[in-house]
Amino acid sequence: MEQFLAEAKRSSRVIGTISGAEKNRILREMANSLRANSMDLLEANALDMSEADKNSLSSALKDRLLLDEKRINAMAVAVEEIAALKEPVGRVLDGWVTEDGLKIEKVSIPIGVIGIIYESRPNVTSDTAALCFKSSNVCVLKGGKEAENSNRAIAKILQSVLEKNNLPKSLISLIPDSSREGVAKLIKMDKYVDLIIPRGGEGLIKYVCDNATVSVVKHDKGQCHTYIDKDAKLDDAIKIAINAKVQRPGVCNAMETLLVDSAIAKNALPLLKAEFDKAHTELKGCINTQAIIDVAFATEKDYDTEYLANILNIRVVDGVEGAIEHIVRFGSGHSEAIITQNITSAEMFLNAIDAAAVYVNASTRFTDGGAFGFGAEVGISTNKLHARGPMGIEGLTTYKFKIYGSGQIR
Repeated sequence: MEQFLAEAKRSSRVIGTISGAEKNRILREMANSLRANSMDLLEANALDMSEADKNSLSSALKDRLLLDEKRINAMAVAVEEIAALKEPVGRVLDGWVTEDGLKIEKVSIPIGVIGIIYESRPNVTSDTAALCFKSSNVCVLKGGKEAENSNRAIAKILQSVLEKNNLPKSLISLIPDSSREGVAKLIKMDKYVDLIIPRGGEGLIKYVCDNATVSVVKHDKGQCHTYIDKDAKLDDAIKIAINAKVQRPGVCNAMETLLVDSAIAKNALPLLKAEFDKAHTELKGCINTQAIIDVAFATEKDYDTEYLANILNIRVVDGVEGAIEHIVRFGSGHSEAIITQNITSAEMFLNAIDAAAVYVNASTRFTDGGAFGFGAEVGISTNKLHARGPMGIEGLTTYKFKIYGSGQIR
């Protein structure tokens, strides 16, 4: 492991010499190569899907794992979109001249070697590799065991493009030891690794945060809420709520709890239930919800659970203050939404909720690097320092000060 990471560290000096135009050309080659080798990717993914069936993985996990022609093309498009973004490195962020005549520039630079630990979705391999390459970072990837064949095939395609361009394949690599022991070593290698980004379940995040000596930007659980206010357009509210839960339940920006203003609950809940029943959503609710519609009882533990499945909690609350109180208690700082036509209520919600993304009259499903215009994301940070929300290329840069003098001493 140490030799592998030392090589990754050495290659960070190589990527720093590549121009923005050259990086973009290579990224476009990578996108074309993903498309050209789609049959290899589908064959590798079929092995992973077969193992998923043998191991009885949930339908949500299998959906995250699956590759088809459409998803492979989407991976390639994401790489092309990243190539089209403005160059993130070498930008002068600020500049001034001091009283001593020193000219100071604050300039964006890459972070260095970034270790990314993730589960299930093979597209994360190409997304994060492309984002790191565009931002002149080296990436060391540790995907989930369930996607091992798919991840290896994607990495091989990307590395082949690097080698064709006389670049070290260690710029994009999978860690050689993907066991728990391998992860334990990786997160303590601060001599070689500059940042760890864990994406996965609550247990993985906690383990990394508790044990890493490398700096961590965590992608915590997505305990997302949507609150339907008494002043909402009910047709819009139902449409948004259905999308937030049903469109893709197994992702971190899917809604887990729907909050409904008590002033409209008797009218709204039967309409909501009828639509969720069409989508075969398993519903749980508080006592006040149960008094209006037939649902299972939602416990306090349920409100703190990220289902990543087509299961939804419903709670009746007393206005926007009640919604805020619930979210403050159970939210994970990921994505929260209010549906209302009342500007005062909307602003109260926006200002009171401490989350990476806070929406008015829109689905939480938009918390995504692609949807935000970043091309893709390396993760969704629930941290408050360095980066927050969908992390695109700017989140993968830091800065240094360049100081130009003319013989000054202090």
